[in-house]
Order: sequence, then C-alpha cells, then structure tokens
Amino acid sequence: MPNTIKRSGDGLALQVTKPARAAGLVEETDEPTRLANIRVFAFDGLLLVVDLDRINDENTVELATSAALDTVSIHRVANASLQIAGNGYQVQLPGAADAGFHVGDRAPCTPAPNLLVIAAEGSERVAADIVTIRREQV
Repeated sequence: MPNTIKRSGDGLALQVTKPARAAGLVEETDEPTRLANIRVFAFDGLLLVVDLDRINDENTVELATSAALDTVSIHRVANASLQIAGNGYQVQLPGAADAGFHVGDRAPCTPAPNLLVIAAEGSERVAADIVTIRREQV
C-alpha cells in the first residue's frame, strides 16, 4: 500500500524508504553511507525525484520533457533533500501542492535507476512511461 503525503517543515514530504533503496538513492552498510543529492520536478499529478549525481543532464532533460509533454504542464523544479526519518527515509517535495498533491493523499512511488516517480491517481500510465524511459537510458 502506498504511503501518504505528510506535512514536514514548511512543505510536503513522503516516506520513501523501500523505493529509495531500490532506486539507489540511498546506500547503506550499517548506517546510511550516501543520501543522494536530488532535484524534484513537479507536473500535474506527477513528481520526478532525480539523483543529480547519477543522472546526466541529457537524460534528465529527456525525462522532464517527456513528463511535460504527457501532462501538458510543468510547475516547479527545485533542489530538495532526502532525509533520515523514523526507521527509514523521506523526501521533501517542493512543488507537490502545485502538482495537485495534498496532505493525506496516497502517493504510489515507483523506483527506476536513480529516479523516483510519484504519481497521483490517474497518472499511472505517464509514471510507467517515465520509468520505462529511465530503464532504457541505463
């Protein structure tokens, strides 16, 4: 079952422990040894969480362009943080409210190599397309 969007600090966040590990945004031994530097792209019903150190600019542009064309939108692009929260990790989501996400919304999160795709209800196809593009890039 997907986690829900929560309020954190001045904005919104999502608990992403398992997807972050699967995407390689977090590396651990006994403790976290790497938390990715991330940027969040916000589109209608869709958020892309991109590892700035492991996805090159050309591939990032391809992912963002595809999402913008499919959703016919782009709201905000901002650097964000991946943080230790509870027994796992959460990602701050600048632009989530502009993209149509609210506190309490279920937010399915799909990992791809060095990428998380968070989709609102009705955006599942676009999310699957973005994941496919990313997997083809690596």
